[in-house]
Amino acid sequence: MNLGILQCGNFTSKLIEEYGPYPSMFKTLFSSAGALEYEIYTCLHGQFPESPDVCDAWLITGSKYGAYDPIDWIMQLESFIRALYAAQKKTIGICFGHQIMAQAMGGRVVQSSRSWGVGVSFNQIALRKPWMKPYCDTFDIVSFHQDQIIDLPKNVEVLAGNAFCPYYMLQYDDCFLSIQGHPELSLDFVRSLFDSNNFQIEPSRVREALISLHAPIDSERVACWMMRFLTDES
Repeated sequence: MNLGILQCGNFTSKLIEEYGPYPSMFKTLFSSAGALEYEIYTCLHGQFPESPDVCDAWLITGSKYGAYDPIDWIMQLESFIRALYAAQKKTIGICFGHQIMAQAMGGRVVQSSRSWGVGVSFNQIALRKPWMKPYCDTFDIVSFHQDQIIDLPKNVEVLAGNAFCPYYMLQYDDCFLSIQGHPELSLDFVRSLFDSNNFQIEPSRVREALISLHAPIDSERVACWMMRFLTDES
């Protein structure tokens, strides 16, 4: 399977030197879940695929930008997302990808009044799907977001959530899956993000987040779920 990565964000040169570029994290994540080939499109620099059919499936990454930012490439990405849906192409959205998919499909995304959702998020499955194997009724992964979906598009299913972020994992028909958290990010990487001091996060939230990073995370399970979703395995 050929997976097109729509890259919407990047890291500082120091983080790239230590952890590698953003797309490499997804390659590492999926390496234990199955064999994939990759095409990278740097949407944040205006590079887009010619059509939804140039890859078998798609993944939209996180970003420092908001889905609501009036930037040309973000509006172009919304149009491409709607084209992917019209073609019923398997697509996964992560963090910003989760939010921009909802916005493109008619939902609403805002900067949350609840402030930042950072650290390990503890999520409850609300709706079980056949591709959720190995199944568990909870899953815990890293989150790092200030924005949230507050109004859902039509015909979307809420698969998982938590008290802070109720629309944490969504599915649209059989082709779109999106997750607010970051299964691709390691705990060490998130600690380095906090050390970079590039975020205006209140100290109490940072302290809570750093404590939560001692919890085990379910990135491998979520990677298996995503792979099964992309390949129609049940």
